[in-house]
Amino acid sequence: MSHLTRGNEVEKNLYEALERSQRLGFLGDRPISEVVEHARAFVAALDGVTGSVIDLGAGGGVPGLVVAIDRPDLQVTLLDRRTKRTDFLEQMVRRLNLERHTSVMAADVSEAIQAGHVDFDSAIARGFGPPEFTLRAAVGCVRPGGVIVISEPPSEDRWDPRLLSELNVFKTPSDQRVVRFTVGTQASDSLN
Repeated sequence: MSHLTRGNEVEKNLYEALERSQRLGFLGDRPISEVVEHARAFVAALDGVTGSVIDLGAGGGVPGLVVAIDRPDLQVTLLDRRTKRTDFLEQMVRRLNLERHTSVMAADVSEAIQAGHVDFDSAIARGFGPPEFTLRAAVGCVRPGGVIVISEPPSEDRWDPRLLSELNVFKTPSDQRVVRFTVGTQASDSLN
C-alpha cells in the first residue's frame, strides 16, 4: 500500500516525527519534504523485496521509518549504536503504530553481525559511513540473493569494481539517488 493511500494522518505523523528528529540533531537541515522524497527512492528500490529489512545507522529514522510506513508487508529493523537515537526511534515506532512489523536494535553493526543478526532479505543505508565500510557491513547482514540499497551522491560512481567482485555483489538498475546491489549466492564474510 503506498503512502498516498494510507491517509493524510499517517503522513502528518511521519512529518512530525522527522521534524522532531531534526530538532534533536539526528537529521540535517534539509526540508522534511525532501528528506521523505529521498527516502521514498529506497522504497522504490525495494520493489520485489519480501521479508526482512535492516536499516543500518537508522539514527534519525530515515529511510527506515518511511520504508516501514510505505511497506507494512516488510519486517523492518532499525539499527543504530547510539542509545539516545534508538530510544527516540522506539518512541517514534510506537507513535506511528509500527510495532507489529518494526523493531529497534541498539548495537554496533559488527556486534550485531557477530551476535547472529544476519540473513536479512535486504539492508538499507543512508549516511552510514564510507562506501566500502557501508557495503561490507550490509553484505554481512544480508542473505545470499538479498538486496542492498545505499544512498548515492548526486554525481559520483564511488563503487570500485574490484570491491564489488570481492564481495560478490552486483549493481542493479535503480533510481539515481540510490544504488541497488544484489548479493551473489557465494557471499563471503566481509567484515574480516
